[in-house]
Amino acid sequence: MKFRSIQRTGWTRIFPPLSWLAEYKPSWLRHDAIAGVTLAAYAIPVSLAYAGLAGLPPQVGIYGYMLGGLGYALLGSSRQLAVGPTSAISLMMAGTVGSLAGGDAIRFAQIASLSACAVALLCLIAWLFKLSILVRLVSDSILVGFKAGAGLTIIMSQLPSLFGVAGGGHNFFDRAIRLAGQFGDVNLLVLAIGVAAILLLLLGERFLPGRPVGLTVVALAILMATLLGLPSLGVPVTGNIPKGLPAFEVPTFGMLEFEELFPIAAGCLLLAYIEGVSAARSFAAKHGYSLDVRQEFLGLGAANLAVAFGHGYPVAGGLSQSAVNDTAGARTPLALVVCSCALALCLLFFTGSLTNLPKAVLAGIVFAAVYKLVDVRALFWMWRVSPIDFYAAAIALVSVLLLGILQGVLLAALASIFLLLGRASQPNIAFLGRLPGTGRYSDSARHEGVEPLVGVIAFRPEASLLYINAETILETVLRALRKSSDVKLVACDLSASPYIDLAGARMLLDLHDELASRQVTLCIVGAHAQLRDLLRAEGLADKTDSGEWLQTLDSVLDEGKARERSGLRAERAAGP
Repeated sequence: MKFRSIQRTGWTRIFPPLSWLAEYKPSWLRHDAIAGVTLAAYAIPVSLAYAGLAGLPPQVGIYGYMLGGLGYALLGSSRQLAVGPTSAISLMMAGTVGSLAGGDAIRFAQIASLSACAVALLCLIAWLFKLSILVRLVSDSILVGFKAGAGLTIIMSQLPSLFGVAGGGHNFFDRAIRLAGQFGDVNLLVLAIGVAAILLLLLGERFLPGRPVGLTVVALAILMATLLGLPSLGVPVTGNIPKGLPAFEVPTFGMLEFEELFPIAAGCLLLAYIEGVSAARSFAAKHGYSLDVRQEFLGLGAANLAVAFGHGYPVAGGLSQSAVNDTAGARTPLALVVCSCALALCLLFFTGSLTNLPKAVLAGIVFAAVYKLVDVRALFWMWRVSPIDFYAAAIALVSVLLLGILQGVLLAALASIFLLLGRASQPNIAFLGRLPGTGRYSDSARHEGVEPLVGVIAFRPEASLLYINAETILETVLRALRKSSDVKLVACDLSASPYIDLAGARMLLDLHDELASRQVTLCIVGAHAQLRDLLRAEGLADKTDSGEWLQTLDSVLDEGKARERSGLRAERAAGP
């Protein structure tokens, strides 16, 4: 269904419930209630699995969904986004916080909660300074590679639980080597349970979309483990899960130095914001309402602040849980409130029933949730269509496999920046020819049959003229000049250059001086307002005809031909 998108201003912008509650329809309540219960059924097995992936007690994952959803419902602008623990952030916690905790479980939990508080603080700072550009910091190609690396790393981290062996290792390859050395110790009963769980989950995803298949698999596994006495046969289970709601406490500050805490919080924020906004945008487009990407910082910050005070770890909006929420019929964030209430009831009354849940089933749930992150088809498509994008994706993939999730996401962000700078430093410079029978000009390298310009080199930089590409443009034009003979005029068409900086203006000045030394004239055409202001400031108005700056290339060249014809007639008239 399509929602009526209303303009949010003032308090309705900062506090979105004022907007969606004002237009709430009684008929939506049933949909939100069903979606909330369905989301809770999905969240229970996934949150238990992700908490184990993070190295934290299983109930901590439920805290993340319960408190994160409430926080986001207060300040988030998406109506379908579901917030909770994610696979990538969970693995990041295991890899980074685990090493800082030094094996102390209490310290581990305290640092995890402190990390969530730090993410909330960074969200507030990002909202104040309007840093929503973060969503564009990592390119799509980088994101494909990062997700593939994260998916492979997460799967490798769960294989020991699936095989019933100890596992170990610091990165993907180290884990793979250690796992290979433990194949002789594989517990076939544990492996059978895990494989059966994966098959049931995949079949349920295929034939029963939108149904609580995960919860059904968990219930069946618990029933079989209890009836058959699987724990006594050596099958690892979750064990006792404390009953009751989390006790709200202020996170323990001063446990880490700033330089230790900031990279964790920054990595979590980058992951959470990019994934959350990407998912939220898709649902906003589907349902016809506008998403406030800046407001998402406050929604994400509120979710993480609530989790931090409830002994959780950083949370984010994810596509899979949001798809469950949307498919179940969620109309507003009230579905998240219903989900939180359902999870609270589970913590109060039903934790005892989770005691005999085999850990191999949780590993299967993680596998079924993350295997789609490894998008081999997208990688091959990039290899065929755009090798530079493939190389960027490969950098992200390998960095995650070698360095881990945190270092991988930060390196992926840096790779995106360098990729952007690399592309900007090598702009397309079109050398123009006239389209036959017209006054239009086109790139000679892209179109056959264009008429070459006699005695003229006309070029069009198809990018802004900046310090990063100015030297490249100058060298390319001079190289073309050296290959040509009898050139009397070089025309620079700036119609495709929206911006110019001082380095770009000085490059044109250097080009003029170099051409003047060769008795070649430089003319500039198609310059926009900002470009003309900077060209005047750099003194190019004194060295080129500023009257031509506003003209088109065709008019300038026609005027030049007219002047040549006039000069020839004058010479003939003055002759003997």
